[in-house]
Amino acid sequence: MKEQSNKNKSKRHGDFSKFIKKKKQEKLYDKDEKSSKKRKFRDETGNSDIRGRRSKGKIKNNIDKNDNLIRLNKFIANSGICSRREADKLIQIGAISVNGKIITELGTKISPTDKVQHGGETLSTEKPVYILLNKPKGYITTTDDPYERKTVMILVEKACKERIFPVGRLDRNTTGVLLFTNDGKLAKTLTHPKHEIKKIYHVVLNKPLTTIDIKTVATGIELEDGLIKVDKIAFIEDGTDKTQIGIEIHSGRNRIVRRIFESLNYKVVRLDRVTFAGLTKKDTPRGKWRFLKDYEINILKMIS
Repeated sequence: MKEQSNKNKSKRHGDFSKFIKKKKQEKLYDKDEKSSKKRKFRDETGNSDIRGRRSKGKIKNNIDKNDNLIRLNKFIANSGICSRREADKLIQIGAISVNGKIITELGTKISPTDKVQHGGETLSTEKPVYILLNKPKGYITTTDDPYERKTVMILVEKACKERIFPVGRLDRNTTGVLLFTNDGKLAKTLTHPKHEIKKIYHVVLNKPLTTIDIKTVATGIELEDGLIKVDKIAFIEDGTDKTQIGIEIHSGRNRIVRRIFESLNYKVVRLDRVTFAGLTKKDTPRGKWRFLKDYEINILKMIS
């Protein structure tokens, strides 16, 4: 009776013993299969012995080495001088050299540390940086001074990790707007005479400038290195203080503003560059620097 009851109970709830047994067998089979596959995978990848591990390491090093290479046309385009398509044309005509050797084959790959040159200039793929300094007195505009005098580089040494340099120069005792960048192409554009980059200076003289002399400066003065004409000249504000003059000029000749007034027997007491290529020192205290805003960079790049 008891046995019959158990049979009925099994019918009601189902006998899962066979399934459980089969499931255990399947699980064991799966485990063995996974283990077998794992061993097979190890055999294929060479991970099961020392020799295999060494082989894997060698492959990885080769991959890393190849990953460091960059297509020459991409390197040139990243330097900012042209597009990739234009870079291909430069390569084909033999205008690009790598480590001193002319390259004409398209698809050439190079290392980022290779020296790539175009037109005698070394190209760089560093991120372009543009910094404006409100230069104070007492600093030489150079990247290095053999006499160990203070240079403008001291004032911007913590500005960025990229290697930047001043665009043009300001005398030791001239203050005002000074641009720094690592963009060689832009620097060349801004300093080339044909682009006539506008600069505005605030000049303070040791004595009042006469009406005759201001007209003389406006019409042009013959200096030892040739005729110089200013674009504009005027007294500051209402003109009551005749020692303070505003002068706009595009010439990049050395000490040109000082020499103009010295030729007329005036001494420049203070000289401050207020504007350079449309950039101003507004909101930048003396001796401080700031990064150029995007719209300022775009304006500079439009100069051609």
